[in-house]
Amino acid sequence: MNEHEFTRTVAERTGLSRQEAADLTWATLETLAHRLSPGEARDLSAELPERLADAVRRGGTDHIERFDYHDTVRRVAERTMLKKEEADKGVRTVLAVLREAVSEKEFNDMMSQLGADFSQALEPAG
Repeated sequence: MNEHEFTRTVAERTGLSRQEAADLTWATLETLAHRLSPGEARDLSAELPERLADAVRRGGTDHIERFDYHDTVRRVAERTMLKKEEADKGVRTVLAVLREAVSEKEFNDMMSQLGADFSQALEPAG
């Protein structure tokens, strides 16, 4: 999946404009990278289109931060100026599109570092 397809898919699923979806995707990837080990961030970026990989590289750090899913949503909302509900839907959507865009192994490796609350965010509401 190229960057254009990724952003278009996020826009369609969230109802945001393409620019808002691009900003949301960048902010989400950069924020998630703060939670990943340097090796995992490198592995993830290797499977993404170059501009999306840049977001992961920019957010990567040698000091892994510890914050939960809700703090991720808050951070993304602050960075994108979206309402918290929009950011929540957006982060969920970016994770779902990531699952489609990278290999199953890479997605599972990333999710194992993010934690159970991120996995629960991907589950459909019952």
